[in-house]
Formats: sequence, structure tokens, C-alpha cells
Amino acid sequence: MNMEEEIHKLKDEIKRLGTKNTEGLYVVKFGVIVKDERCGDIFEALNGTLRGAKKRKIIDFKGEMLLQGAHDDVDIILLDSA
Repeated sequence: MNMEEEIHKLKDEIKRLGTKNTEGLYVVKFGVIVKDERCGDIFEALNGTLRGAKKRKIIDFKGEMLLQGAHDDVDIILLDSA
């Protein structure tokens, strides 16, 4: 799977697991994605996919890299839901 395919799947998973905020953007906690069995099966390198999507301004989150446990409560915001 190439990066574009992974980002497309990431967007789908954020919509599935997240909720819309007051601005109408989907938001999900990092810990929810990390602990989700389906996401675990899809993403071999979740951090790489997250960083690639952030670089393309498809998602946003605080920091450069998220670590399970330490950053479970960090919001991942889907900026481009198309």
C-alpha cells in the first residue's frame, strides 16, 4: 500500500472512530486509533502515515510524533475529509 492509499484509509478510520467538533471537523484521540484492532490491521507504520498526512495538511495534531501511552489523549483533527 502506498502513502496516498494509507492516508485515504486513515481519513476513513478517523471518520469512523471520531466525532465532529463545533467547527464540523472530525476529531479522534490518538489512543483510540492506536488501540483499535481494525487500525492495527490496516496500518503497519501508523506514525509514518500520520506524519505524511500532517505534512500534506490533511490532518493536524500537536507535536511531531505521537507515542502510545504518552500521547493517547492528543487530538487528531481531520482537516480534509474529502
